[in-house]
Amino acid sequence: MGLTADDVARLGALARIQLSEQECAELAPELDVILESVRRVSEVAGPDVPTATHAIEMTNVFRDDVVVPGLTQDQALSGAPDREDGRFRVPQILSED
Repeated sequence: MGLTADDVARLGALARIQLSEQECAELAPELDVILESVRRVSEVAGPDVPTATHAIEMTNVFRDDVVVPGLTQDQALSGAPDREDGRFRVPQILSED
């Protein structure tokens, strides 16, 4: 059973994507191909095949968080071209109107 344009419209509404009738009609067969591909892969991947997100094993390398002193306000502002009230002063880019 394939997806209909109405199915695509409902999915679009659930995802808060506004789709025209023409877009729904065009997307229905494309989504059918995707779902069929996923179904075929699911048939091959049996319980003896481990789930994998990458072709090779990946491991995150973590380091311990070490608290170090940060910059003082004067150090942070030392390279600023302009400062005002202890902050960076930048040109105004938005008008008041």
